[in-house]
This record gives sequence, C-alpha cells and structure tokens, in this order.
Amino acid sequence: MTANQPEGALAELCARMRTFIDDEVIPAEPTLNHGGEEAAKQLTVLRSRAKELGLWALGHPADVGGGGVPFLDFVFLNEVIGRSEYGQLAVGSVSMQDCIMLRKHGTEEQRQRWIPPLVRGDFLPSVGLTEPDVAGSDPTLIETRAELDGDTWVINGHKWFTTGVAHAGYCSVFARTESEDTPRHSRISSIIVPTDTPGFEIVRSIPTMGHDPSDHYEVRLTDVRVPAANLLGERGKGFVIAQDRLGPGRIFHCMRWLGQAQRAFELMCERANTRYAHGSLLSEKGEIHRYIAESAAEIHAHRLMTLDAARAMDAGEDARVQIGLIKFWGAQMLHNVVDRAIQVHGALGLTGDTPLEGMYRHARYARVYDGPDEVHRMSTAKRLLRNPDAAPWR
Repeated sequence: MTANQPEGALAELCARMRTFIDDEVIPAEPTLNHGGEEAAKQLTVLRSRAKELGLWALGHPADVGGGGVPFLDFVFLNEVIGRSEYGQLAVGSVSMQDCIMLRKHGTEEQRQRWIPPLVRGDFLPSVGLTEPDVAGSDPTLIETRAELDGDTWVINGHKWFTTGVAHAGYCSVFARTESEDTPRHSRISSIIVPTDTPGFEIVRSIPTMGHDPSDHYEVRLTDVRVPAANLLGERGKGFVIAQDRLGPGRIFHCMRWLGQAQRAFELMCERANTRYAHGSLLSEKGEIHRYIAESAAEIHAHRLMTLDAARAMDAGEDARVQIGLIKFWGAQMLHNVVDRAIQVHGALGLTGDTPLEGMYRHARYARVYDGPDEVHRMSTAKRLLRNPDAAPWR
C-alpha cells in the first residue's frame, strides 16, 4: 500500500465495494429515504447481497465472526462505504466500533451474549451518552445516576440523541456511579442495559433537519434495574471507554465524509460540463473553475490528513492532535464541497431530485456530533500550545 492509495488485494476489495455501493446501494436510496416497510425490505435485500459478495462486517475482528480487515485498511474501505448515507447499514460496518469496544472491555459473558448478533446484524448497538440538560461536549457533566442495590444497578436518567436505539438490542448507558469527591474524569461508568428492560422508555424520535421521524431518540430511565455484572469495563472508567470508542470512530467519520464529498464533487463536475448558460457551459466560467479547484484541494488535503491520523493510531502513537484537526477540518470541508455542488446545480440542487440537499443536511450534523468543532479546535490548540512538537509535521 502506498502512502495514500490501496494496492493489491485491498485495492481489489475497495473496487468491489465501490461497485456494490454505486450500482446497488445508491440506486436504492430513493426507496430507503422514504422509510417504512418498503425501505426495510430493500435494506434486507442489500444486506443479503453484501453477505453474498463477501462485503459484510469486513472491519469486525475475525475472532468474533467478522472479516478481520486491519484498521488502516478499513479506513480506505470506509471512504468507499461513505459514498452513500446507507453504506454502513448495507455492509454491516455500523456496529464495528461497538463490537471492538465489547471485545476490549467486556467480560466473557458480555462478549458471548452481544457480539455474535451484532456481527450478524440481528440488531444494532446504541450508546446513551448525550443528555438534554447538560453540554454533550463535556461528558463529565452527565447527570444520569446508577447506584448499586446489592448485586443490581439501579439507573435513573434522561438521554437523547441515542442513535438507533429503537432497533438496538442494548444500550451502553453512561452514568455517574462515583461520589463528588472522586476526580471528575473518574466518576462515570458504562453499563449495558438491554432495551427491553422495564423502566427503559423510548420517549420519541427527535425531529432533526428534515427527518421526522429520525434515527435519533429521546430516552428516559426510571428505576431501571440490571445485574451488577452488566458493568462494561472498570467502574469509574466510562470516560476512557468513551474515548476508546470515539477516537477511531472520528477517523471513520472523516473517511465517510470523504466519500460524500467525492460524490458531490463528481456531481458538480458532471453538471458543470453539461449545463449551458449565458453563452457557454458552466465549465467554461471562471467562478466555476474556482469551485472545482478549491473543492479538489480541500478534499485532497483532508484525505491526506485523515490517512496520517489513521497511520498514527494504527502505529500506537498518540493521535489526539491529528484526530482533532481532521474532525473540525473535515466537517467544514464536507459542508464547503456540498454547498458548491448545490450552487452549480442551481434550483435543481435544492430539490430531492439529486442527493445533494440530503448530503447538505448531513454535512451540518458533522459539525456537532462526536464533539462540536469549537471543542476540537480548543482542545487541539491547547495541546499544541503545551507542546508545539506535537504538531503532525514535527
């Protein structure tokens, strides 16, 4: 593998994934966008096809039934999967980070119970981290509480943006388990809560930017009781577990954003080369040249930055600076490229007749989830001020 392109067997695997995403998943998007029974049937067909083609759960560890594709190799695959919003669901990669989290931090009983059905795609995982009454960017402020009553955790709290929980077998609930005199980063624990547990209530699907219903849910936990053995990892180490999950996940987000940006770029070029206005094709106009050139530069820069972050993490290096940089840069890059593509399409770009308006809404999400841009800029700047040698080029 070269510095920025896959080679050999990985290149062939990426090509097969590209064919599946472009030829089967993307054409199914209109049906999937409408939701309901037909969308569920269509997704089932796509998942079966992915399994037939040997494209299912490729990044999951081989010892839990996945494809065992190494981390850095899967980063390249995720770039292709990201060309469609539904790519993750279609190829089973949506549960990968949770499988890895369970494999690393779970007990043997937890791994045996939850990992096989996750890998098969029997249900989704979900994470109860964000709360409506405290800043989601600071998990040390979590108010949900879990107290031991003998050998049982009793959990009370209020979560929201608990993505996919309506289709999940369990929720990893992050709750305050330690006293106020404990260091603030050691007060939170992660507890596995099956979604059919009494007191675990899905209040509503939260309407979000053109999606009603959406896949983001509000959840209340009222005297939810689960065995003490459902603690995930060590007590008080929830912050560490969350960061273990979020770090690689941010790299995967950034590579999926590349897939979206590249698709928007292709649509922009196609439109510019075929649309005639004011005496010439759009592709002959200087302002459109700027859109194309700046988009290409931003996509390429973000791609190289993201691959460098993946390389650092794969090598066991401290990649926090690289991950912080790509998170806020990538979110802005995605917005810029999709925005330009919409502009080149004119009125058509504002309609549902192209995927661009949906991509634009999802690009806006990117600047908030897994930490808002402002927090990533702040934390990255602080690390660089403390140690300028931590800059990626040093």
